[in-house]
Amino acid sequence: MTRLREHSSDLHLSAGPFGDAAAGPLAEADRVDAFGTDVAATLAWAVGAGAARGNQRSLADDWSFLAAVASRDVGAARILEPHLDALDILDQARRDGHDLDLASIQADSGSSWGVFAAEGAGTRLEARDDGSGWRLTGTKPWCSLAQHLTHALVTAWVGGERRLFAVALQTPEVTARTGPWHARGLPQVVSAPVDFAAAPAAPVGEPGWYQRRPGFAAGGVGVAACWWGGVLPIRDALVEAAQREGADQLSRVHLGRVDAALWTARLALRSAAHQTEGLPAASHPGAIAARVRAVVAGAVETALAESARALGPLPLVADDAHARRVADLEIYVRQHHGERDLARIGADIAEGRGAW
Repeated sequence: MTRLREHSSDLHLSAGPFGDAAAGPLAEADRVDAFGTDVAATLAWAVGAGAARGNQRSLADDWSFLAAVASRDVGAARILEPHLDALDILDQARRDGHDLDLASIQADSGSSWGVFAAEGAGTRLEARDDGSGWRLTGTKPWCSLAQHLTHALVTAWVGGERRLFAVALQTPEVTARTGPWHARGLPQVVSAPVDFAAAPAAPVGEPGWYQRRPGFAAGGVGVAACWWGGVLPIRDALVEAAQREGADQLSRVHLGRVDAALWTARLALRSAAHQTEGLPAASHPGAIAARVRAVVAGAVETALAESARALGPLPLVADDAHARRVADLEIYVRQHHGERDLARIGADIAEGRGAW
């Protein structure tokens, strides 16, 4: 099992340590067999980790925790991140004064959560209040781990606007498909459509609240923190290669290029935590989040490309942990949409939003 190495302090995206709220779950993670690959065991750990988090947390603490989990196993971070995101969304809804009737869908502190907000061509999920309560009907694409989770936060159309709902997944009205999912990376985190047939649901916020809330941007950066933490062991492999007897200058060039990219990504994450904390509206967190995700995604792709050149095929065929990490990251980082996301940043700037 991959452990934090001597550079573990670099995972701290703030000046201080993680604190007890993260130390316990991280220590427990090291005791979970098949951490990240055994979905049931990792998901049970994630539920416990969510319950153990303290209320006095900074964004830097949250992102540091996600990065630390990803450094252990990318799949584990991919399982944990949406669960924590859902808990944060529910907490924010309560703070904003929204009534949540989670008891109506049998959700409690032991529930495991996903967040299903993607849209897809030819699919549509609609919500209607039939007089006895809200019900969801239709298909939602890209629903990760739906077969394993007890509950999810799902966006559905109410007329011409999307609204967020909490829904129980293990009911007769919900059918999670098993595919298509032929992924070589993250094969255990199946992200497939889910069909809803008048499934009971509880509204979370008013229409449009999910995307307008300040925490929406922070959630996107949390994913980037996972990408960043997940690629740090690849930097370790380059360090080891550059330290071997007979290592040439090229091995150090590859290491230097990766180190500079990941160091820049770390600065971007730390800056985003500082700028976004407490003043999300004033600092236009959407633009900050988009920039950070672009910087981190670029750093991860640099690390993957440089390590392939520096290390050759051997670790990809002889080192299971390394090969799995590379494959997992290649899938995970595609949550960044490359040039399309850059075009959105450019559009914001051209329209006078997101000034430095």
